[in-house]
Amino acid sequence: MKRILATLGFVAMLSVAALSQSGVFTINDLLALKRVGDPQVSPDGRTVAFSVGTVDKAANRTLTQIWTMNIDGSKQRQITNGTASSSEPRWSPDGKKLAFVSGGQVYTMDPDGSDRRQVTKISSDADGPVWSPDGNWIGFSSDVYPDCSNDECNAQRDAAAESSKVKAHVSERLLFRHWVEWRNEKRTHVFIVPSRGGAAKDFTPGDFDAPPYAIQTNGQIPFAFSPDSKWLVYTRNPDKIEATSTNSDLYLVALTTGGDAKNITINNRGYDANPIFTPDGKYLLYESMATATFEADRWRIMRYDLASGQTTELTRGFDQQAGEMVVSPDGKTVYFVAPERGREPIWSVDINGGNVKKVLPEISANSLQISRDGRTLVFAANSVAAPNEIMSVQTDGGLLRPLTNFNEAYLGRFGLKKVEDLDWKGAANANVHGFVVKPPNFDPARKYPLIVLIHVGPQGAWFNAWSNRWNPELWAAQGYVVFMPNPRGSTGYGQQFVNEISGDWGGKAFVDITNGIATMAKQPYVDPSRIGAAGASYGGYMIDWLLGHNNDPRFHIKTFVSHAGVYNLESMATATEELWFVNWEFKGFPWEQVGTGKNPNLYEKWSPNKFAKNFNTPTLVTCGELDFRVPYDQSLQLYTTLQLKGVPSKLIVFPDEGHWILKPQNSEFWYNNVLDWFKKYLNP
Repeated sequence: MKRILATLGFVAMLSVAALSQSGVFTINDLLALKRVGDPQVSPDGRTVAFSVGTVDKAANRTLTQIWTMNIDGSKQRQITNGTASSSEPRWSPDGKKLAFVSGGQVYTMDPDGSDRRQVTKISSDADGPVWSPDGNWIGFSSDVYPDCSNDECNAQRDAAAESSKVKAHVSERLLFRHWVEWRNEKRTHVFIVPSRGGAAKDFTPGDFDAPPYAIQTNGQIPFAFSPDSKWLVYTRNPDKIEATSTNSDLYLVALTTGGDAKNITINNRGYDANPIFTPDGKYLLYESMATATFEADRWRIMRYDLASGQTTELTRGFDQQAGEMVVSPDGKTVYFVAPERGREPIWSVDINGGNVKKVLPEISANSLQISRDGRTLVFAANSVAAPNEIMSVQTDGGLLRPLTNFNEAYLGRFGLKKVEDLDWKGAANANVHGFVVKPPNFDPARKYPLIVLIHVGPQGAWFNAWSNRWNPELWAAQGYVVFMPNPRGSTGYGQQFVNEISGDWGGKAFVDITNGIATMAKQPYVDPSRIGAAGASYGGYMIDWLLGHNNDPRFHIKTFVSHAGVYNLESMATATEELWFVNWEFKGFPWEQVGTGKNPNLYEKWSPNKFAKNFNTPTLVTCGELDFRVPYDQSLQLYTTLQLKGVPSKLIVFPDEGHWILKPQNSEFWYNNVLDWFKKYLNP
């Protein structure tokens, strides 16, 4: 009961129930909030280091600095400053130093911020510092030319490229670009440097990336040291064509001698990631997907016995996707985060496997840490109504407490509503779940316009979690009821629910969403004549699909916003860098469809451009020109079609953005244009 009350208290705190409302929550208020995260517990368990980001809109960036506090939240102090960001604080094994990254180099400092020393002096920049357990070494990652054997070579190559008037990209392999960067020449490698500074050694030489550029994993750990500091384990993809593969294996190499690395997950063709040694060095824990080329397979926690080479799944029978994890100091328990119905609770499992237990329910947790005595978990948590703050809880789930509250007072002025759960029946009478956010000062006697937000993925989900990019509170504050469905493909509802969208993009998920909209249209506080919808990536695909199927007799969507949406499946198939994705989702590439035994109709059946004859709904189209995941020509095709058909439409292209609109001034411009578009058609 104490744990339940503590959790309810935390949820109430995150809802930021204001005593009074002094204004409307705007994009400038969103940008004004502090961005808190990355808690790191000191070896003695007394201190937490963490980062705090402050948006500088005039400079068009976020400046991040490092703070520390006692583990009870007291004595908070900022220990770095200046015009450059400082981030990724990592404690030395004896707790006397913090390693961190600033200006593209690794530094160390005392826990009070004094005695700052530069550890790396590498031309290609350093990121992700990790201490060896003996404190003698710091590992980091850097992007280098694989045929260069020293830093001087890398510096000369960079200087030559910078000074050359020819800026051509030349490639002879796949994957040649990723997200917003060209990957045709450089590779990410793991380096080791003495913790007091000195020459850095490339421990993963060769024409490959470590970690591989494939699946985005929460709390990514690209490499780890063994407890005796004699071994290094890292991840890489051994397959020849990385763009069609989600394979990632763990490699073990001797730290003292280097030499040949041993592939210890060679028998698994799925993705292996995030290695962590148990304190006694007996086991290596890691996360793993079993299915080759399927990036949304169930994440499992695996245990590798270094003596016998035997691998055991610890989360067998657990039907959710196990995320970032920590192991208890005694090596007996693994704590991890996994989604469940739009939340990300903390779970535990015994080191020998068995039943997974829920430690802390009704939470959206991230950046999980554990104290040296094994009694306290420290993590960041947020909700739809409040951004990240640092929390702690006992490992038995008791004594939940907030440690920071950087944003509570500021947000308290706006009366933001906490999220509400909604359940309805989807395709094949399946249970479907989502969220509703109501405006501040909600009046149940009024009729509000409805905004439907469709999540990315397709194997993603809306969580009861804060977002700086798609913030439902910002829409709600303008006078909308916001509906956030989690249709087929969404994580947190079992793996079968995830699997059922592959090869069926406009099928069951479409019915799930439209049934949810119909349910919302019946609510007494919703005006069914004023419905708008917006989405990005797969959410943008579904907007484009709805655009050609906006004929549901139960409701009518009056206007759309499509951001970076997949529009033409055939042209998307080989323009995206994520070739394994389209190959899996549509059962092959377009030219393989005939005579291969694969479904010959999926590209034709589910492509929104095939239904352009039905387009008649006003649509705002936005995208980033540097988007290599969903290339921006998809948005250009959609907009051109709308214009040729005479449909009221508007195009916004950001030449300096990728899949997400991240720069503060660009974000402000995007939000204001989107909200103005909805205001024009929905009149909140």
